[in-house]
Amino acid sequence: MASITVYTTDMCPYCVRVKRLLDKRGLQYEEINLARDPEGRSALVERTGRMSFPQVIIGDTVVGGYDETARADKTGELDQLLAAA
Repeated sequence: MASITVYTTDMCPYCVRVKRLLDKRGLQYEEINLARDPEGRSALVERTGRMSFPQVIIGDTVVGGYDETARADKTGELDQLLAAA
């Protein structure tokens, strides 16, 4: 199964929601909190092209934020991404 990385920040309701979605599915993920890491935020923008939180990455694929992750879960794309790696 592909690795899942979730970039978060403090006081982020969408971060809580995406982690809850992944937890509900029983998926393990690495959480990287960038609340106090400006260099990490710059690296996130380089990797994803986005500065918003959360950002979910499965393997090498940028899924996006909560809305994109929830949509991928509903359409079955999330399962495809997890199975691909």
